Amino acid sequence: MNELENIKGSGANNRLTKQDLLQHITSRGSQPAPAAPAAQPSAPAKDKPAYSSPAVSVSGNVEIIEMDRMRKLIADHMVMSKQTSPHVTSYVEADVTNMVKWRDKVKKTFEKRENEKITFTPLFIEAVVKAIKDFPMVNISVDGTKLIVKKYINIGMAAALPTGNLIVPVIKNADHLNLIGLTKSVNDLANRARTNKLKPDEIQDGTFTITNVGSFGNVMGTPIINQPQVAILAVGAIRKKPAVIETPEGDSIGIRHMMFLSLSYDHRVVDGSLGGSFLRRIADYMEQFDIDRTI
Repeated sequence: MNELENIKGSGANNRLTKQDLLQHITSRGSQPAPAAPAAQPSAPAKDKPAYSSPAVSVSGNVEIIEMDRMRKLIADHMVMSKQTSPHVTSYVEADVTNMVKWRDKVKKTFEKRENEKITFTPLFIEAVVKAIKDFPMVNISVDGTKLIVKKYINIGMAAALPTGNLIVPVIKNADHLNLIGLTKSVNDLANRARTNKLKPDEIQDGTFTITNVGSFGNVMGTPIINQPQVAILAVGAIRKKPAVIETPEGDSIGIRHMMFLSLSYDHRVVDGSLGGSFLRRIADYMEQFDIDRTI
């Protein structure tokens, strides 16, 4: 029997969600893959890695690698998302110079005081949370012809696993956390994602997802919606660029830290006006970051 048939879906009409798939993987643990031909004897159990290697076969100058279980389930979920939601992607370019300068100024003090490194991710999440409060209709899911508006804001953040797969740990009630709380949550979830120590409930119930394509050196991306959510934000690499600076005294050219933001959204329920305005508001909050802010 197909493994997917054994998983109970929690989405609309019993549809499988990504959280269902990842919870299934987490709860049953990794199953060792078949050994490759002429493989060396396996190491003792205590020395085995947290992730099993995919089966490999070689014929001539072609190598065939079997997808691991998580990749198969994620692939199925991605296809389902594209079939379910007509995707539209909008883009803006944001000037995040104040944000960059502020982080550079406080990061040593922050780490010394809080015993945590502050990355840009909690700053991005903070801006997204503010924008969601302004545009709550992107914080929804769809059930047939009904819109389920979530009164809580749970932000998923895509994190890379050692296998190359992605998992999306969720910061619950992100709107109730200050910047220090967001930083601690981001660092904790990211660290435990990399060591395969996330709990099943920590990858469930997200209402909006952020993926950082800039961490791979990419300037922008067209992410696939994490069902049953209706929008996902990709943040690109921050690059220094010459830009026009508008002042009351006139325009000038300066070197600024610029970043592309791209928002994919479900065009069944999020039209261009809502999607574009929401994305612009995220960029506005980033650009208006207070460089004199205290920790």
